[in-house]
Parts: sequence; C-alpha cells; structure tokens
Amino acid sequence: MDDQRVVSYAEYGVSDGRPVVFLHGTPGSHLLGALFDDAARRNGVRLIAPDRPGYGRSTPWPGRTLRDTGTFVTAVLDHAGVSSAGAVGFSGGGPHALALAATHGGRVESVDIVAGATPPALEANTPAVRRVLATMAHRTPSLLSGLLRVQGWVARRASPAVVVSQYTTAEGVAELDDGVAELVRRDFAESVEGGQSGAVTEFRLLADTWDVPLERVGHPVRLWHGEKDTNVPVDAARGLADRLPDATMTTLRDADHLTSLLRSRSQILNERP
Repeated sequence: MDDQRVVSYAEYGVSDGRPVVFLHGTPGSHLLGALFDDAARRNGVRLIAPDRPGYGRSTPWPGRTLRDTGTFVTAVLDHAGVSSAGAVGFSGGGPHALALAATHGGRVESVDIVAGATPPALEANTPAVRRVLATMAHRTPSLLSGLLRVQGWVARRASPAVVVSQYTTAEGVAELDDGVAELVRRDFAESVEGGQSGAVTEFRLLADTWDVPLERVGHPVRLWHGEKDTNVPVDAARGLADRLPDATMTTLRDADHLTSLLRSRSQILNERP
C-alpha cells in the first residue's frame, strides 16, 4: 500500500475459484482461514485471508477506524487481481465485513457474519472479559499490550486446549479435533507475534460507537450465531440483524463462539451465489 504500509494475506482453496475474503477475529490472523480450506476446495472457492493492520505480518495503521476496512481490503483485492468478492467475517471480523459492504459495496458480492461482534448499544449485558479489555484499551493500552504479549508467549508454549478455552466451552473443546485446536493456538500466537497494536486498536474500536453506516449495507447479510455463545450474546446478534436493511439469521443450536464457525463454514461456501 502507499506510505510504506503493508497488508499481508494468504490464500486457501483453489487459485482459479470464486473469490471470497475471510476477515479473522479479534485478535486473529490469516491462519484461521485454513479452517475453510477443505470446504473451499470442494466448492471451487478462492479464499483470501488478510491480516488486518497491526496483526501478524501486516504493519500497524495508527488511528484506523472500521471505515478504513475498505481501503486495505480493496488493496488486497487489487493485488490479487480480483474485482469483487464475497465477504465472510468471524467475531471481530464481522463489523469489518459490514464496513466493507457499506463503504465499498461495488467490490462486494455477498456478506456472511459468523459469531460477529455487535454494536455496544445492542448488548444488555456485555461479557465481563470484554468490558475489562475495552477499558484497558482506552485507559491503559500499554498494559493491555503487555498482557497480550504474555498471552502470546503462553500460546506458543501451552497446549492448544488452553488457547481454545477462550473461544469455546468444555463441551466445545471436546468437539474439536487436534488439528483444529492446534490451528486456533497458532492463529492466536501469530496474531500478536509481530506486535499487539492490531488487537489493542480493535478492542477499543469495537467498544466505541461504530462509524459504520449500517443502512448503507446494500447486500443481503446472512448471520450465523451459536445460541450458547458467551463471547457475543445471541440476543445482540438478533438486534444487529434487525438494524440491517436485508438480513437473515441462522441460530445454531448448542453452538458457542468457535463451534458456530466450525458448523457453518461448509454451508456458507456451498450456498454462496
């Protein structure tokens, strides 16, 4: 990009397939896109998974907002030789997918949000961990950065179950195979390996009033959400669906934050127009 900014990305699926951009969670990295690799190959999809600024191998972007999503995603699409693509956002990537659709609708073909973060005003009871992270991001960002650095150090050395427990229940951990758990561990470690500014920035952005004009999301949006998601309450996701011009919501029975992604990934790619 200009100003010596770099946005890195990885590709999964088939190189000549239907393009879909996958926007990882908060924190997260391009590595999580590998969860879609098999489904992408089966369905003829070219999955493009960027590291958002400040994550993984992408350089920090001081002062970025949700509305800036379109700038770096379209730069990735241009580099990949893609004129338009579907958008899939997981967790903290959900608001970024909506921002992309609202500001650069011509580059977007469809939108899927899985366990997506919701505007703060829609949550009656924000989970305590997220309240703490948001407060630290606003008041003591350097302390939060240090905490994430320590968590990254632990993630590189601990068993995958330690990292996975942040995103799923004990039942969910038992549902995962070893390969998925290891991938989630690597994804978290990669997200803060080169620095913590991406996560610190987004914990603040997602807790503030979003600068995303939801009424300008001109594409139908499909939301996929686990009824047992404790990271983002399902009622808040229903509220977000109500605020979008054209949205449908699939509630996944007995699924939590991570298992909602695992259970919906094949259907998302299989049913895309």
